Amino acid sequence: MSEPTSGELPRPGVVGAGQAARTYQARGSTMLFKALAAQDDGDFSLMERTLPPGGRRPPPHRHTNCSEAFFVLDGQVLVTLDGHDMALDREQFLLVPRGTAHTFSNPGPAQARLLVLHAPAMDGYFAALHELWARPAPPSTEEERALMARFGMSPA
Repeated sequence: MSEPTSGELPRPGVVGAGQAARTYQARGSTMLFKALAAQDDGDFSLMERTLPPGGRRPPPHRHTNCSEAFFVLDGQVLVTLDGHDMALDREQFLLVPRGTAHTFSNPGPAQARLLVLHAPAMDGYFAALHELWARPAPPSTEEERALMARFGMSPA
């Protein structure tokens, strides 16, 4: 499946390694969206995400409108869930239920890679985050929080 041209919605089908319906970048991460809200009536979105070592963490937050799940493909991901740090290693899974305070990062020496599922879908947020990070200077935490609020996330 190749990258669609602007406005063209990819048809559902097999999406191979390194392929995506849409690709976004933010905080040094590449986000390959395998499933988009527009493909499944907003039921869920699925991304394969890279996390650079020591990259900027998302501000701690709660999703008021969706649950989120992480499945680590490579490396290690540190998730702070309700104030408790948990190291997720390769092939470990974590569900973050709606309303649970969390953030995440890569504490390891190499890039980490994980699958992230949002139900209902959140790919619209990541499209807007991509635009925010595409500016010449990185956004402030306050700008990120304002964007998060637009998409049903509250500070934790």
